[in-house]
Amino acid sequence: MKRKKHLLQCGAGIIAALLLAALPGAGAQTYSTSGLVVQVSPERSELVVSMQEIPGYMDAMVMSLPVHQSRELQGLRPGVMVDFKLIVTDKDSYAEDIRARAFVCAENDPQGAARLAILQKILAGNSSSAAPLTIGEHVPDFSLTDQNRQQVALSQFSGKVVAMTFVYASCPLPNFCFRLSNNFGQLQKRFGSRMGQDLILLTITLDPDHDQPEALAKYGSIWKANGASWHFLTGPVPTIKKVTSMFGVVFNPDMGVVTHSLHTVIIDRRGDLADNLEGDEFTAKQLGDLVEVELNRVPGASATERADAPIRASTPETAGIRK
Repeated sequence: MKRKKHLLQCGAGIIAALLLAALPGAGAQTYSTSGLVVQVSPERSELVVSMQEIPGYMDAMVMSLPVHQSRELQGLRPGVMVDFKLIVTDKDSYAEDIRARAFVCAENDPQGAARLAILQKILAGNSSSAAPLTIGEHVPDFSLTDQNRQQVALSQFSGKVVAMTFVYASCPLPNFCFRLSNNFGQLQKRFGSRMGQDLILLTITLDPDHDQPEALAKYGSIWKANGASWHFLTGPVPTIKKVTSMFGVVFNPDMGVVTHSLHTVIIDRRGDLADNLEGDEFTAKQLGDLVEVELNRVPGASATERADAPIRASTPETAGIRK
């Protein structure tokens, strides 16, 4: 009798295990991770992300991930940092629980930029201040002076991809201006053969009173910047403010310290705004993956036609992941 009871229990256990294995998602591996959005394809329910490393499982890489719930793609665009869950089963892999990461920060005063932004919005109600450019809008021309005392206009780089950021040379914090400039240093290395010909880097100072061409030349030497393709720009404060306002950079040099938000901008070959990344949480590799999309896009394609750009993306099945 005991043997019969034992066999019944074993049989029930086997049936339960088989039923559990047949359930959707059974045996799935779930990884909480994050990355920088490179491409969004709602019509294909697909998201391409420059993912951070998942220790013990996969290296940092660009991955193409299906999304079972297409509504999770709403509001996402290239250049946005996202947190999500990577689900990997024996037969499928996909992203779910995708959340855009909000970033609010200002150098020297984490709350300063937020307060300054509110004040600027109030003042804008009584002025002719233009709203920041949106993705796909054409970027108006401007002219500033570089580290070689040469006048540099945005329009002279028509037909090339332009990456732009905003820093100041005396920045004391390694995770703010220094990190943004280091990102550009990595871009210069990664795209060395395309620098000048296809890709231009512009670093605009937020402290023009102190960052004159000589100071910017010294600052650029830290990253062995090629002055022909990486320009460090300065000019009158009103001109700097006009340029920063195009991209929503919160900036005020009149408080004794430079208070500003962090932005990295990518302008496509047509002179349209392709990406406007806020913050400093993305890696140099992720920024490079985003720039590569612009460099490889079919000439003449608009910023909203990103799906036509070739992307070297992997899937969990082809990524050479570590088991």
